[in-house]
Amino acid sequence: MITSIITGGTGFIGSNLCVYLLSKGHKVICIDNNFTGSMENIKDVIDNDMFTFIIHDVVEPFTILDKYIDTDNKNNKFYLYHLACPASPPAYQKDPIKTLQTGFIGTMNALEYAVKINAKFLFTSTSEIYGDPTISPQTETYWGNVNTLGPRSCYDESKRIGETLVMEYKNKYNLDTKIARLFNTYGPRMDPNDGRVVSNFINQCIRSQDITVYGEGKQTRSLCYITDTVNGLYQLINSSEFGPFNIGNPHEQTIIEIADKIKILTNSKSTVVFKELPQDDPMQRCPDISKITSLLQWTPQVSFEAGMKLTIEYYTSIMKKI
Repeated sequence: MITSIITGGTGFIGSNLCVYLLSKGHKVICIDNNFTGSMENIKDVIDNDMFTFIIHDVVEPFTILDKYIDTDNKNNKFYLYHLACPASPPAYQKDPIKTLQTGFIGTMNALEYAVKINAKFLFTSTSEIYGDPTISPQTETYWGNVNTLGPRSCYDESKRIGETLVMEYKNKYNLDTKIARLFNTYGPRMDPNDGRVVSNFINQCIRSQDITVYGEGKQTRSLCYITDTVNGLYQLINSSEFGPFNIGNPHEQTIIEIADKIKILTNSKSTVVFKELPQDDPMQRCPDISKITSLLQWTPQVSFEAGMKLTIEYYTSIMKKI
């Protein structure tokens, strides 16, 4: 029996991962304090006998898990996917110190528990560790161009120190660890009010509001559909590789191109309006995925149009309930 522990399990990616792992026959333990996650995201699995939800802040030790973990049975295997951390700028800037605590103390607590139960450990890092990159596409060997004192640094630096912690626990305890650097992911269960590009544009289009584009809209993003991201995480934790690995879709588009395509897909009459570019907003986001493609044979399968149609359907269904 495989027991998968998922921190941040009621969040966007975490909840989709919960559903996916249950479909694979895993026992799933979902941990979240619902700071940015939502019980609505796990409503379809909450009554599943193989699923357990525990409300818990990862900044506190993981001893609450002990009664759910059977380490005496040698046939039991444990995976720990560490996703817990507010990921959208409005969320992580709401309480920057809490974000830093989650990234450092929370990651250390998760690693300590992985050592205790001898779990495979996967850390979800981010493309934000590359900052405002001076090279494109971004490779895993690139060290980044990050402002340590800017409004985004609480998140960027929490993930960078998280990667260092994972490496040091691997070195000291011979822990089986993996690092995934996630690029922009979108799809169902994504918070419609998280302030990110896809959610903003879809909501503005279906509500016939102005489409807000920052700067001139020439900055680029590479958007990966949620099922591809989740599949990449699953392939990584089941591999013998450490990483880090970029997980994202290398199809690079400008912000204005994304806005125009979503406007067409929603059949919206909204008008694009331009506003001042936020400080440290990266001008380029494009993953080089040659490493994960070569070593794990992973590539994204869902096209932008197909994924976006499913996401638009999800947001439209939410609006009908409001």
